[in-house]
Amino acid sequence: MVTLDVWVGHDLVGVLGHDPKANQFSFDYAAGWRNAAGRFPLSPQLPLQRPAGETAEQHSAQVRQFFENLLPEGEALDHAAQSAGTTRSNLVGLLIALGKETAGALRVTLTDDTAAAPAAAGADQLREITPAQLSERIRERGNLPFSVWDGKVRLSIAGYQDKIAVYEREGRWYLVEGGRLASTEIVKPVPVRPQLASLPANEHMCMQLARRVGLEVAPTRLVHVPEPVLLVRRFDRVEAPDGVRRLHIVDGCQALGLSVAMKYERAYGDGAEVAHLREGVSFPKLFSLVDQSPLPAVDRLGLLRWAIFQVLIGNTDAHGKNVSFFCDERGLRLAPAYDLVCMEALDAGFGGAYAMAYGDAFSEHELSPYEWGRFAYQCKLPFRLVANELDTLAGKVLAAMDALVADSLQQDVPAAVAQRFKEVVLGICDRQRVHAKQISRAKRADYE
Repeated sequence: MVTLDVWVGHDLVGVLGHDPKANQFSFDYAAGWRNAAGRFPLSPQLPLQRPAGETAEQHSAQVRQFFENLLPEGEALDHAAQSAGTTRSNLVGLLIALGKETAGALRVTLTDDTAAAPAAAGADQLREITPAQLSERIRERGNLPFSVWDGKVRLSIAGYQDKIAVYEREGRWYLVEGGRLASTEIVKPVPVRPQLASLPANEHMCMQLARRVGLEVAPTRLVHVPEPVLLVRRFDRVEAPDGVRRLHIVDGCQALGLSVAMKYERAYGDGAEVAHLREGVSFPKLFSLVDQSPLPAVDRLGLLRWAIFQVLIGNTDAHGKNVSFFCDERGLRLAPAYDLVCMEALDAGFGGAYAMAYGDAFSEHELSPYEWGRFAYQCKLPFRLVANELDTLAGKVLAAMDALVADSLQQDVPAAVAQRFKEVVLGICDRQRVHAKQISRAKRADYE
């Protein structure tokens, strides 16, 4: 049995175990964590006390799925595995390599590894990254993975895009290990694929637009080194006089107890033979999580606005790992929005299918007032609320667009990129405002 310690700050939360012969995982909360006031489970699917009747196989599946969701995906996972000298399927090996700073509050260390365990008096190790060095590494990605710096994997954040996490102090960026500090910014360079060259500017415009229309979003900045780089302020980090405090979060897959492979509602693909299999993350499932919020009305409205905004900006890739919740002793609270992208404006040949359906609509072409009504019915939302929020948000986007474009041009967003973004989003908003006027006419009987 291999065991790993899981920490929040300086508190031992529990022990993750793996039996290699049976290939089964286990997670046992530490008594000090389980019994202390203000403690909380890592996710709704990993309660402080195991459910009665839960089998070892069921428990193992939930544990594996929770911790696998902490890892990067795609080539980033391949690079991490190669650098760590393990395989992409070896969860324990990857957590040893990447677990010292995951998304949220958790740190994972080898049991009895006193050098890696949290230490109140430990010294911070800061390694500065200058803009020139960042530019050089962006250009060298064909030879050296962007996530590997100084021979170490520096990526511990889920997702496909190239990224690293840095600590920012007085406008300078550092890789940080140990001590009281942690990363405060996510650095997302321009992708390798030429078709995605506008992605940093596109995402920045989407995030700024969301902020202007009233959504709570992670702060972003677009910088040039000279390559465009998007900096995203981490909402799971809070700077304090004595260091950086980490906040525990779970993404939609973790909160629902689903693997990363189920982040799309049609997890098995969009082909005609499997399109009816909708076992992945969906809007009705996400809205069911709001019942665990101490402020359910606030988070229900926030999640509705998040869902509507994805349509208005043409973000067809808004999946179950692109929405997160703060998780503590009070329950789940909706976290700020992130990874907002106008996929259509990228003109990169991506499919037009939504990651999660609105009713039974997996594309804007299918998204009629009737399907908006079905969405409201399935998510247990008032039809009039959905209609009003759709009309209001679309109107706010239309009103904010010109100022957003002007500010984006001042930040060296190419005019063609800003104009394409404007054309796509305004077209969607005009079409959806027409639908909004008809949604409130729907009746529950229409869907029962």
